Amino acid sequence: MQINTAFSLGIILLAGLLSANLIRRIKIPAITAYLLLGIIIGPACFNLVSEGILTSSGLISNVVLSFIAFSIGQNFSFERFRKIGRTVLSISIGEVLLAWIVVTFSIWFFLKQPFYIALIFGAIAPATAPAAIVMVTREYKARGTFTETLLGVVAIDDAWGIILFAFCLAIAKSLAGAQEFVVTSALSGALHAGIEIGGALVLGGILGWVLSKLSRFITNPADLLIYTLGFILFNCGIAIWLGLSVLLANMVLGAVLVNINKTSFKFFDIVRTVDSPFYLLFFVLAGVSLDVLLLKSLSALGLVYIFMRLVGKISGATIAAYLSKAGSNVKKNIGLGLVPQAGVALGLALIAKSTFTEEIAGVNVGNIIFSTIVATTVFYELIGPLCTKFALKRAGDIE
Repeated sequence: MQINTAFSLGIILLAGLLSANLIRRIKIPAITAYLLLGIIIGPACFNLVSEGILTSSGLISNVVLSFIAFSIGQNFSFERFRKIGRTVLSISIGEVLLAWIVVTFSIWFFLKQPFYIALIFGAIAPATAPAAIVMVTREYKARGTFTETLLGVVAIDDAWGIILFAFCLAIAKSLAGAQEFVVTSALSGALHAGIEIGGALVLGGILGWVLSKLSRFITNPADLLIYTLGFILFNCGIAIWLGLSVLLANMVLGAVLVNINKTSFKFFDIVRTVDSPFYLLFFVLAGVSLDVLLLKSLSALGLVYIFMRLVGKISGATIAAYLSKAGSNVKKNIGLGLVPQAGVALGLALIAKSTFTEEIAGVNVGNIIFSTIVATTVFYELIGPLCTKFALKRAGDIE
């Protein structure tokens, strides 16, 4: 039977709802159920997903990431940020730097890999998965200082990671034998990252102001929903067109809105009435794209990356939390809450794959980096949400 798109959508939504309710009985996050369902209905098992949905997965990913980033922006009110801003900045910088240093050193020193390869793995290590973390906090209705701090860190650590990756990619290209002088290359990479991030901040800020000012003409909930979704998707589309960060652009859209509009809650609440099916689709399709057999092929490189990333993220976040005099719950749990890794890491690995085409011992360097990150992502997609839930529970933000 030819699987059509409507049939696939029905299967995904109904089976996703059923699997989430079943798996909640054993106190496992719904996102894990969605990922497992995707593996089951994907090409590896029953192959019930149509080509139409698979070709639309990029669009669905951008829409969902835009929703997530917009909702994260709500956590950046001036009042809230005054309370936890120093802690958020310290933790985000600490966990990014230490994850980078620990992974880079381990792969270079213990595995004797060329330094430029170790540098790329180190630069990918800090990336987290905001979608997974936001979904877990929402599913369990997490509330408290720890949750606010966790969402704040997630909102900005990928920005630091993009900047760091730009520098490391430029340096690695030079070390690998590129003709361009390393300083010039690094400055060029930094400039590109600065434009991507700065442009996203400006775009999100302008559209957030326009959204707020024109909202006085919106008089009923149906129009408010269309209006808000329109701005989020418009922002996403312009960011893609200009090569800017979709995540940052929509995060700033939400942050500006929450700070200049006294009734901003209505925009965030109205989006929550329709975003659940999109989240379900996003994570099921993520499961469809996961090849669990890759876990069998994990080399020493992948295992070291998994373990040392955990060491770097957890220790970096914990040390920074102590230095910034964060609360006890934040100090003890923040590192574990930041374990998930997914889309951003894969995006960075794709850039590395297209950049490094030379071979070492007959193996393409770019393929080594990309295949290792894909395999480790399978691990982090399945284990990460459980770690975040455990951290939230231990911090007392969920029952």
